Amino acid sequence: MPAPFHLAIPVYDLPAARHFYGEVFGCAEGRSSERWVDFDFFGHQLVIHEAPKMAHQDAAHSNPVDGHDVPVPHFGVVLGWGEWEALAERLRQRETAFVIEPYVRFQGQVGEQATMFLLDPCGNALEFKAFKDIGQLFAK
Repeated sequence: MPAPFHLAIPVYDLPAARHFYGEVFGCAEGRSSERWVDFDFFGHQLVIHEAPKMAHQDAAHSNPVDGHDVPVPHFGVVLGWGEWEALAERLRQRETAFVIEPYVRFQGQVGEQATMFLLDPCGNALEFKAFKDIGQLFAK
């Protein structure tokens, strides 16, 4: 198993973020306090920390990628294709507002991948992607 990453992000509405990661994504909750919560984020440790709203949470910058405006900064996980499809369906069923709807980008090219972008309730941008050929994860 690859080493899991640890990522701590700011949230200005801890209850809303806790609901989003716990209920919408179905991430198991770990340790917590009045100001932070650990989640098992697809096998990685994501910690949401209560903090004042930051500029990137109010209006994300974006860069053009494959005809879409990709929010920067963002984070997420590369999932297996079936896991990605199941997550996309779970999010659609919960009427999630996507920044970029689930689709396959770079079709027929090196690095073809399924991707989707969304914001958590505090404006943190997330991307989830999948490759039919995971060997192309770092392909040029």
